[in-house]
Amino acid sequence: MSARGLSVVLAVLNLVDTATRVQGQGVSNTHFDVFDFIDPFIGTDNGGHVHPGATLPFGMVKASADVYSDGENQGAQGGFASDNSTIIGFSHMHDSGTGGTPSLGLFPIFPQSGCPDDDLNRCEWAYLDRRVQRINGTARASPGYFAVALNTSILGEVTVTNHTALYRFTFPDQPVPRNGPGSIGSSTIPLSPVLLLDLIDLPRSRSNGTISVDPTSGRISGFGTFNPSFGIGSYNAYVCADFRGAEVRDTGLFKNNRAGNDPKSQSVVKDGVNGDGSDGGDTQLPVGAFVQFNKPDRNNEIFVRVGMSFISIEKACQNAEKEIPTFDFEGVQTSAEDAWRKKLSPISIDATGVNDSLQTTFWSGVYRTFLSPQDYTGENPLWESDEPYYDSYYCIWDSYRSIHPLLTITDPQSQTLMIRSLIDIYVHEGYLPDCRMSLCKGFTQGGSNADVVLTDSFLKNITDGVDWQKGYEAVVKDAEVEPLNWAVEGRGGLKSWKELKYIPTDDYDPYGVGPFTRSISRTVEYAYNDFTIALLARGLGNTADFEKYLERSTYWKNMYKADQVSFINETNTGFVGFLQPRFLNGTFGFQDPIFCSSLLNFTSCYLNPKGHETYEGSAWLYTFYVPQDMATLITTLGGPEEFTRRLQYLHYTYNLLYIGDEQAFLTVYLGHYSGRPGVSSDLAHFYIPAQFNDSIIGIPGNDDSGAMGSFSTFSMLGFFPVAGQDVYLIIPPFFPEINVTSPVTGRVATVRNIGFDPSYRARYIQRARLDGQEYTRNWIGHRFFLEGGVLELELGESESGWGTRPEDLPPSASTSFGSSGSSSGGGAALKRSASELKVRNGMQEFGIFGS
Repeated sequence: MSARGLSVVLAVLNLVDTATRVQGQGVSNTHFDVFDFIDPFIGTDNGGHVHPGATLPFGMVKASADVYSDGENQGAQGGFASDNSTIIGFSHMHDSGTGGTPSLGLFPIFPQSGCPDDDLNRCEWAYLDRRVQRINGTARASPGYFAVALNTSILGEVTVTNHTALYRFTFPDQPVPRNGPGSIGSSTIPLSPVLLLDLIDLPRSRSNGTISVDPTSGRISGFGTFNPSFGIGSYNAYVCADFRGAEVRDTGLFKNNRAGNDPKSQSVVKDGVNGDGSDGGDTQLPVGAFVQFNKPDRNNEIFVRVGMSFISIEKACQNAEKEIPTFDFEGVQTSAEDAWRKKLSPISIDATGVNDSLQTTFWSGVYRTFLSPQDYTGENPLWESDEPYYDSYYCIWDSYRSIHPLLTITDPQSQTLMIRSLIDIYVHEGYLPDCRMSLCKGFTQGGSNADVVLTDSFLKNITDGVDWQKGYEAVVKDAEVEPLNWAVEGRGGLKSWKELKYIPTDDYDPYGVGPFTRSISRTVEYAYNDFTIALLARGLGNTADFEKYLERSTYWKNMYKADQVSFINETNTGFVGFLQPRFLNGTFGFQDPIFCSSLLNFTSCYLNPKGHETYEGSAWLYTFYVPQDMATLITTLGGPEEFTRRLQYLHYTYNLLYIGDEQAFLTVYLGHYSGRPGVSSDLAHFYIPAQFNDSIIGIPGNDDSGAMGSFSTFSMLGFFPVAGQDVYLIIPPFFPEINVTSPVTGRVATVRNIGFDPSYRARYIQRARLDGQEYTRNWIGHRFFLEGGVLELELGESESGWGTRPEDLPPSASTSFGSSGSSSGGGAALKRSASELKVRNGMQEFGIFGS
């Protein structure tokens, strides 16, 4: 690159809003600005798959540069990656943190300063040919903004509204040759910018489409049919791109590696000869349109406004014209930033003494929690409805544990819309989704965990416009009616579940189809799903159903083999009793308890058709999954002391537990149930910041739409949810004080550490007071966040007796209520009655809270 070209790029970058962050570097300000502590690049390398691009909270459009991905480099799931991969374009829709194949990345724009010797066919058209390196250190991102400079000295920036991306491409005075295979060497390049739009997506799944360009205005419009990345079916997407900043010189189309200015439209179909990319190859037929410009009018800038829709080309153009009528980049960016500041505002912290790294870890995690699900309201072509429509529930198996509970506290309005959307999906498609993306049904990974999301929201006063009778109908259908294809909705094996009271490893199920695996993990998830249905039934006054589903929630015990031992490297671990496969005839099979951990065949337990009875985790892990009745589990595993020893062994034995999968999250806090809340605090600090930090590899696994971010957020705030119950487990926050303002009531919940130690040696609660009164429970209920209050925690360097008495432990089904609903023992506050329905603060409250 020429020195002149580099200086142009860097000069423009210096004009970027100071709220943005240089990748991998911190920003120091004397005045607090939350944007200074949000780094969207965290998790953009080493498999985190975070999307760092410009978006609004829950925005449909998420825009950034895209990197090239092949069989060896699988970093493109979120579009951009902080590695050495080449850039193939700038696209407008992404998901964040997903596994599997890349998703979306539709209709990428690619800029070139001009064609060598002013010959169109010497520009590069196919993505394999046009890909270029970035200039190291130029990638920048902040909420609502993304930028990166290519090694052709072209700077690409983007900001967004909900359905529209606005790009600003700044070209060098003297165009710079490509640096890579096929470099043009000493050929002359005039400053006559070419911007192409490619009819492609990141997974290269296009099966057909059309594209056209207007010869006068340069508007490019088109559509394509694509496949979802983790589900079945296909979807249509539509694009409308307009340009400002330079006079149109030429327009046309490209196909393969050739371009021409006639005709102005073309269609493409899957021909059976050229590859479609579905095999992971790179042979999909390149097809697209281009606009060539004269030298830009000022500052060498050309703006591209890209409207997106799932309805039609006309709707895509309308979205763009309505949302960004004047191509005002700074104005759109400011509006996006305002939306983010408002969304983040319910949380505030006193960070005195806490280093910038931990603050960045915290606020970046909060930020990522608001990326998905995505608001597609008004963009659903599948049915007509007045209800909201959200997409990219990616997947609820990941998000129910901490994302939705965090939204219920910090953004109950959005959570309400999501609940209404889930119920509306049930109304029109017959089942609640367990995963959904791009208007398609996604794969079910365990139970029917939307049941947990609905119950959690019901217990925490999500009521505005929600048809809870219809919601209850939906969860009961999950529990009672097996779908034909339970790989993508509902549950399989329901006949065995009801009659044998577990899911047999060799299940006979002629009623539906799905992967006949995961019998252990499905059993424990079905049991918890049924427990949450029981709570919802009780809240709605259905006593008979409450008792039925409460009984079903005990079925996890039928997979427990009391004499099963576990070895690691041929050494007996000393722990006895694990969940094991069980056959139709009642006999037990064997799956090594460490199988599917990092110690043994870690990658063998995905949605593969055979060979495993747990999903993305070992029997060691799943034996701990009984959140409905930890009291019984603790007794089963030998009592509180032995349980705690086993829990610590799970976490501290190298590679036995992988914290990068969401089913590991709650295990961090299970010490609360055995009377050792200090162990939970130890474990939270064991993983933060070692596994959750502010580096680009700062999360331990796929972010899964913000699940890793919500885990670190809850942990650092000092309370972790037991999703599906009105229970938050308390540890000391990572800050001297945290404040959460309810967007519903306006009241503030404050947690204040007395004797805060920034070295975190003093991480054990000695004593607690709630609004000045002694507080001995090691958990609290949602009332605290709605009504506000001050929880003061006195800290010390050793574990104390706080929160250890039986009556101070979190609720368990066996100690909180029996078949008649009588309450006794620890967790008595879980007792509820439909007659307790009342109105307070303008809200309906179902039952009583546990604070």
